Amino acid sequence: MVLTSWRSPALRVLVLGVLALLCMVGFMTVNVQTDWDFILQYRGSRLLALLLTACAIGISTVLFQTITHSRLLTPALMGFDVLYVLVQTLALLVWGGSQLAEWPPSLRFAMQVLVMVMLALLLFRLLFSGSVRSLHLMILLGMLAGMLFRELSELGARVLDPSEFGISTGVPQASFRRINTQLLGAAAVALTLGGLLLLRWWRCLDVLSLGRDITINLGVAHGRVVLGIMAVVAILVSVATVLVGPTLFFGLLIANLAYWFTGSPRHCWTLPASVLAGIICLVGGQVLLEHVLASTLPLALVIELAGGLLFIALLMRGVRQ
Repeated sequence: MVLTSWRSPALRVLVLGVLALLCMVGFMTVNVQTDWDFILQYRGSRLLALLLTACAIGISTVLFQTITHSRLLTPALMGFDVLYVLVQTLALLVWGGSQLAEWPPSLRFAMQVLVMVMLALLLFRLLFSGSVRSLHLMILLGMLAGMLFRELSELGARVLDPSEFGISTGVPQASFRRINTQLLGAAAVALTLGGLLLLRWWRCLDVLSLGRDITINLGVAHGRVVLGIMAVVAILVSVATVLVGPTLFFGLLIANLAYWFTGSPRHCWTLPASVLAGIICLVGGQVLLEHVLASTLPLALVIELAGGLLFIALLMRGVRQ
């Protein structure tokens, strides 16, 4: 019985891995009608960006739902991805476009990630510390925060000189179709750094999902560990946002697919399953829409529609972890 229960999530994750691999092979080979050097350069960079995005959004969403104890809350729903866009705009306002243009793009990205982590920790403490709030109130606060950050970003963009705003990395305009491939190296380094930091609290993840009181009784420094994991979430959100821009329901979709497909709350299964589900949705979706169906329908529209319907269904059922 123990062996069977152990093998079932492993086999399901393996199935997801095979499907993700087939999607990647199809992305690189379907409808290839030109030189392979160009294909490897163009499609290879896009594929790497999609893989980094799937890893960042999948892992950050599962971690965020672990520390908030809700399968409805995600960093995007709480406005953290739009917060990164605001950080980028504020950097241009404070330092000026001409001065930032002298910085290497990776250095600008590192500075923005550092500011993003500090602001995300502050926002997290404001929203989730103190009195216990209802789930519906938290969703409302998160959406209001996202709207506020978005409006402030647009206000800052209007204040900027057009030539200075062009120095921006293009996060507000980035999407699954127009991927920002200029910062692939810096994004990969930031993702690796977030993964290394996560290893420090890896053994605490399953304990955190049991609740604050049980976590403290088991000898885990709950507050410190939660803030550390939130810092990792902020780094991963920055990586995903700089590559494909803000996404609202994608993390909710792939995280809940991982929970449903693995049938296990253990993070050793849900984390890789969420990443693989993200790869299947992003890479497989691009192959299906662009190469198989030859459709001009944006992949983001399909994903956000599916995620939005899932959000409404979960909200009506009141799903809690």
